[in-house]
Amino acid sequence: MECQWKPDEQGLQQILQLLKESQSPDTSTQRSVQQKLEQLNQYPDFNNYLIFVLTKLKTEDEPTRSLSGLILKNNVKAHYQNFPNGVSDFIKNECLQNIGDSSPLIRATVGILITTIASKGELQNWPELLPKLCLLLDSEDYNTCEGAFGALQKICEDSAEILDSDMLDRPLNVMIPKFLQFFKHSSPKIRSHAIACVNQFIISRTQALMLHIDPFIENLFALAGDEEPEVRKNVCRALVMLLEVRLDRLLPHMHNIIEYMLQRTQDQDENVALEACEFWLTLAEQPVCKEVLSGHLHKLTPVLVNGMKYSEIDIILLKGDVEEDEAIPDNEQDIRPRFHRSRTVAQQHEGGDSIEDEEDDEDDLDDDETISDWNLRKCSAAALDVLANVFRDDLLLHILPLLKELLFHPEWLIKESGILVLGAIAEGCMQGMIPYLPELIPHLVQCLSDKKALVRSITCWTLSRYAHWVVSQPPDTYLKPLMTELLKRILDSNKRVQEAACSAFATLEEEACTELVPYLAYILDTLVFAFSKYQHKNLLILYDAIGTLADSVGHHLNKPEYIQMLMPPLIQKWNQLKDEDKDLFPLLECLSSVATALQSGFLPYCEPVYQRCVNLVQKTLAHAVLHQTQPEFYEAPDKDFMIVALDLLSGLAEGLGGNIEQLVARSNILTLMYQCMQDKMPEVRQSSFALLGDLTKACFQHVKPCIANFMPILGTNLNPELISVCNNATWAIGEISIQMGSEMQPYVQMVLQQLVEIINRPNTPKTLLENTAITIGRLGYVCPQEVAPMLQQFIRPWCTSLRNIRDNEEKDSAFRGICTMITVNPGGVVQDFIFFCDAVASWMNPKDDLREMFYKILHGFKNQVGDENWRRFSDQFPLPLKERLAAFYGV
Repeated sequence: MECQWKPDEQGLQQILQLLKESQSPDTSTQRSVQQKLEQLNQYPDFNNYLIFVLTKLKTEDEPTRSLSGLILKNNVKAHYQNFPNGVSDFIKNECLQNIGDSSPLIRATVGILITTIASKGELQNWPELLPKLCLLLDSEDYNTCEGAFGALQKICEDSAEILDSDMLDRPLNVMIPKFLQFFKHSSPKIRSHAIACVNQFIISRTQALMLHIDPFIENLFALAGDEEPEVRKNVCRALVMLLEVRLDRLLPHMHNIIEYMLQRTQDQDENVALEACEFWLTLAEQPVCKEVLSGHLHKLTPVLVNGMKYSEIDIILLKGDVEEDEAIPDNEQDIRPRFHRSRTVAQQHEGGDSIEDEEDDEDDLDDDETISDWNLRKCSAAALDVLANVFRDDLLLHILPLLKELLFHPEWLIKESGILVLGAIAEGCMQGMIPYLPELIPHLVQCLSDKKALVRSITCWTLSRYAHWVVSQPPDTYLKPLMTELLKRILDSNKRVQEAACSAFATLEEEACTELVPYLAYILDTLVFAFSKYQHKNLLILYDAIGTLADSVGHHLNKPEYIQMLMPPLIQKWNQLKDEDKDLFPLLECLSSVATALQSGFLPYCEPVYQRCVNLVQKTLAHAVLHQTQPEFYEAPDKDFMIVALDLLSGLAEGLGGNIEQLVARSNILTLMYQCMQDKMPEVRQSSFALLGDLTKACFQHVKPCIANFMPILGTNLNPELISVCNNATWAIGEISIQMGSEMQPYVQMVLQQLVEIINRPNTPKTLLENTAITIGRLGYVCPQEVAPMLQQFIRPWCTSLRNIRDNEEKDSAFRGICTMITVNPGGVVQDFIFFCDAVASWMNPKDDLREMFYKILHGFKNQVGDENWRRFSDQFPLPLKERLAAFYGV
């Protein structure tokens, strides 16, 4: 029998020695232990030793035994398929026999080991596991019952999907009723396990649970007042999930559930309070929210507001008593990875909002990123934010009396929470807040110089939430004082305040745009001074503030004195950073915005920047090839380096225009792009299509020889499932058409059908619709004979998607295309002519020859149908449309 396996004494001592060494704090010892463990993995029975130490060697101390189990768990994760049968059977056996060990640590370790084996696809190959664990639940011995439940809870967490599939003969039909019996067990730990197990199956609406949904809910209510926090927490968690999936079952009890959740949101145990607070976030997303909650708002509001104060522990973690820390270097672990948002090409709209509106910028509630990420304060603030959006100004009735007291409170902690409340309701209650803002904004601007850093930082955030209103007022009233104070905060002596001020300033820049031009020298002065002052983490946010400034003021930045201030510190950082340094991402993004804004002003800096971007792309591609051919020797490259480099090249092409021609001529960028356009990562393709479009505009002579290779790839990327890839490919096709003219003819059939399908798809995002319409128009402009026959299939969505974008070059060429196609195929537009009329009326100032085209088509149609029919037809027009067409085109 395999179970008779006995360890060799000398081998056992060697392994114990290793386990002891691996608990040493010294990193070089740790490294050598890692190497020895790897070598031992060559021996088939090494894992037997590990399980032996965990389950049999009761003389050893618990941490060592547990560690042995955790190393075994990692081996199972990495090499389980190579374990000899004897070894895996021995391990499985030992686990089941020791799940009831008298030590909680050993029980938990055995449980982790069991679920790791189970999740390696071994639930099928270990048929006795679940029945055995369920049997052990009935054991008289507490340790055995608790150990078995602990293991089951982990299996339910890790393998919920397999448990509910046909692969295993539906064990949940037995397990769920079994778990429900334990809700009333005398041990709180076991009650808690039982709920946690069932909770795994709520969100997936598992059939076995749905059959027992009523007893489940009754049992939850019975445990509502449990004295054990862990049980109350699991009850709250269950109710929050049921709210999402079985609202119908909760509705009859809703009044009581809301009352209960109000109690729990004030639970003495913060973990319980946090779970309960999630309830309000989830409820706000349900259509019944307004109806079921309005009667409780007066009670809920003060509870949420109260939860928004920093707890004692938050303040300790935030070093809230440390006011000046600007000279202390950052802890590298605290710096979050930044995700680069690849370029998406978009149209400008009437009213001046660009693409930003579609990508909801989450201004994350609150700025204390470093604390345990999600806590009661953040959850309460988020709940208040979403409820403000549901109840709008009705919420103000309950908030205003509280706010008056909080905002002017002598205690900083309470005042700080009031400022957070004011920021949280900004979006939902904006209309109702307007009358109070003339008094509140100056008060907040004053709070920017509060002596407590945590008050200064939250005030930055809250002011940024009202930036839109500030900018809508005469600049001297609020914008100027706010900007002056915010710029001082950018140079605060506290790092948290610097960070909050920089982020708030970026928001202000987006709202104010060219309103900032008069203050540019002063703004740049501050931002450049911050360069010399900031530690690592805030530098990354400073790049963002500079990039946003460039996006907001555009060519106004292109003045020699501004360039002289801004470029030297940016280039100095650029030269310091190595090619492998992720800090290049935000710096490249920043430079991309700056290059686009400076246009020719960037020329003196463009060559080294261009060269390095091409090198980054080349390096990443070469690295990817190595990884593909020899994955065991080379890790996968981080493709973000390539994506960000492609985006900066786009920025250069857009900013420098024809001036980039020489750089392109002297490099192999088109060969590299050909590879990038076929990369399997969508973001790489997305950025390479943006660059293709920009180079097409800047120096088509270098792109043209590659068109025969590029067009088929563009055609295969017109897949609207990948919105941004499809969007950029579509835009590039349009730009190429304009340059190719009638030579585009061989390529029209590769792309036209897909474009027509996309423009007719329901729920296609606005940006993609607009770009698709423009590209169809441009293709029709250069190849009307090929495109016009399909006019009827796209004219209606074409007109509706372009009526809201601003007059610009792209709109101009697209409309010329449509007019040309109408001339070729007038029948194609007859049924939808009212849409064409509406689209024509959306032009403010078309060029004379385009206006002439419109005039001819409108009058041609009118003459065709005769005055009487035209009058009947135009009576359907909304009045503004009728008046515009009469005024501009005399029809």
